[in-house]
Amino acid sequence: MIGPTTRMALLAGAMLAATMDAATAQPLTVVELFTSQGCSSCPPANANLIKVKDQPGVLALSFNVTYWDYLGWKDTFGRKEFTERQVTYEPSLGRDGPFTPQVVVNGRSDGVGAAPGEIQSLIAKGGRTQGPELSLGQGKVSIGAGKAPGGGADIWLVRYTRGVVEVPVARGENTGRTLPHANVVHSLTRLGSWNGTATTLPLPAATGGLSTVVLVQAPRGGPILAAAAN
Repeated sequence: MIGPTTRMALLAGAMLAATMDAATAQPLTVVELFTSQGCSSCPPANANLIKVKDQPGVLALSFNVTYWDYLGWKDTFGRKEFTERQVTYEPSLGRDGPFTPQVVVNGRSDGVGAAPGEIQSLIAKGGRTQGPELSLGQGKVSIGAGKAPGGGADIWLVRYTRGVVEVPVARGENTGRTLPHANVVHSLTRLGSWNGTATTLPLPAATGGLSTVVLVQAPRGGPILAAAAN
């Protein structure tokens, strides 16, 4: 038999879990910074992202690209799939090609992000995602019904390190500097697609202390429709 104290503890735990699930489902402003440890123009944008990373309703992510590695320093967080993600964005954003630093907000608008207050201004203009309900929990991703873009939307799984990581740079344009990075992304995986009907997918367990983000996004670098983080 469960006593009153145990029942209260179980109820409190259930309420906390429900609150956490509700929080992950709230509309967010997704801020992606494409940066490189080999780019001398990137540290101010890195610093600006750090200033907004804990702002309520903001999901800030650092994607380190690889195309500056030839300058003498191989980015310790750089991955080709992050570079490919940035390249995919450029046509829809009206850009001729990728550059660093570049901040993309909700997949809809972009800027350099290095000037004081620039990322905050982009956030204010970008608003929140307005797509289907999205939640993470109990080893699954749940997406509600809604209007999907033609051809369906991509479902992306992002694993990242929450907080600030300091990286000493020994060569290249930032030789001798220690560069802070906010919410560094370590992996990007396409889980599947969403066609407008309610969908549930298995969510692989995170390892190595990484945090999780799931994005529902129009294909070919289109707008982010929904985002949830744990």
